[in-house]
Amino acid sequence: MATLLRMPEVAANATHATLAAWSKKKGEPIATGDCLAEVETDKAIVEISANGAGVMGQWLVPAGQEVEVGAPIAVLLAEGEAAGDVQALLKAAGATPAATAVAAPMQPEALCAAPAAAQDGGARLRASPLARRLAAQHGMDLARLQGSGPHGRIVKIDIERALSAPPAAAQGAPVAAAPAPAPAGASAFTEVPHSHMRRTIARRLTESKSTIPHFYLTAECRMERLLALRAEINAAASRKISVNDFIVRAVAVALREVPQANVGWTETAMRQYPQADVAVAVSTDSGLITPIVRAADRKPLSQISAEIADLAARARAGQLRPDEYQGGSFSVSNLGMFGVCEFSAIINPPQAAILAVGASQQKPVVENGELRVGTAMSCTLSVDHRAIDGALAAQWLAAFQRAIEAPLSMLI
Repeated sequence: MATLLRMPEVAANATHATLAAWSKKKGEPIATGDCLAEVETDKAIVEISANGAGVMGQWLVPAGQEVEVGAPIAVLLAEGEAAGDVQALLKAAGATPAATAVAAPMQPEALCAAPAAAQDGGARLRASPLARRLAAQHGMDLARLQGSGPHGRIVKIDIERALSAPPAAAQGAPVAAAPAPAPAGASAFTEVPHSHMRRTIARRLTESKSTIPHFYLTAECRMERLLALRAEINAAASRKISVNDFIVRAVAVALREVPQANVGWTETAMRQYPQADVAVAVSTDSGLITPIVRAADRKPLSQISAEIADLAARARAGQLRPDEYQGGSFSVSNLGMFGVCEFSAIINPPQAAILAVGASQQKPVVENGELRVGTAMSCTLSVDHRAIDGALAAQWLAAFQRAIEAPLSMLI
C-alpha cells in the first residue's frame, strides 16, 4: 500500500532540515537501499535511503525547501500499485497542508531536477536553497548561471538578475553577476543567505562565549625531536605523517594520563569520558566542522593519520554521517599550516576544553645557559572553568607538552 516518506531527524535535536535534491522522479522504480533524496543538515549532505522496494509516487516538497522534521515529503507506492488519492492518504495520516508545505500534487518537471545539477565534469553545483527554489519556480537551469556568492555559490540575487536579463542573455552563455546597485553614500554589497551550518556555528559559538567561563593557558613545545622523528618515518612510510597527526595523538595520550580533564559539562552532571574522542577542526566552504577520531588513545599514529585524512576529505565534500561529527570529548584547532603563530579558540560545548595550535617557528632559546636557535610551537588551551580548574588544566597541558617533546613515548 502507499506510504508517506517523512523528513527524518538527520541530526540530533534538529527541528528542520532542507531537502537539497530529489534522486528519484515520479514513476521511477525504487530498490531497497536506493537514495531517494539528499537532505542538507547543519554540517553535511545526508542521503535518505529506501527501506524497501517500490515506486516513487509523488513529491510533496520541492528541492531547496526547508521542512519540519517528521513532515511528509513524498508518497511511495508498492510495486504494481497505482497512484492513489494523495490527499486522502495525507488526511488519513493526520497531516495538514501546512505541515507538508506543498499540499497539492506536483509534477517533478515543475520542480528542481532530481539530483543537484552538476558542472565541471560532475561536481556538485553550488547554490543556496533559496536560489534553487526560485530557479525551480521559474524553470531556470542553474548550470547556465554564474554565482556571485563565496566560491561561486549561486544565491538569490543571481536568480533575480538572470530573470531581469534580456532573453538572449538568459538563454545563452552563463550570466555573470554584476555588482549590486548601492544606495547613495553606501558601499556596494551582495547578500548571501546564511546556510544551516553558518547559522548553527553562529548560535553555538555565541552561546559558548557568552555562557562558558573560559580561561586560557599557553605553553611552548620544543619541536626538534618530533620533526626529526617525523622526517625519519616519512622517509620509509608509504603514508606521510603530518605534524597534526602527532598533535592529535599527543592530545589523546595526555587525556589518558590525566583522565580528570577528559570531561564534559552539563547543568545536572559532569560527563566523564572513558576514551579520548578527539574532534579535529576542518575548514570547509560552508564553515567549520569537527569530525571525530574515536578512541584516539587506543590507535597507532598511522591509523590516526589515515582517519584524519579520510574524515577531512569527506567533511569538505559534505559526506560525513552525523555520528562522525557529533559528540567528542576534546577538540583540536590547528592553524599552524596558515602561518598563525598563536591564537585562542572557543570551546565547543558540552566539551570542556579545546587546544589551539600555532605554527612551529625557529626562535632563540636558552639551553644550559647558552643562547641557540631552536624550533618551538605555541599551544593555547581554552578551558571551561566550571568543569576543569586551573591546576588540573596545567597538569594536562604539561602532559601534552611532554608527549610532544618526547614523541617516541606517545608511539608506545
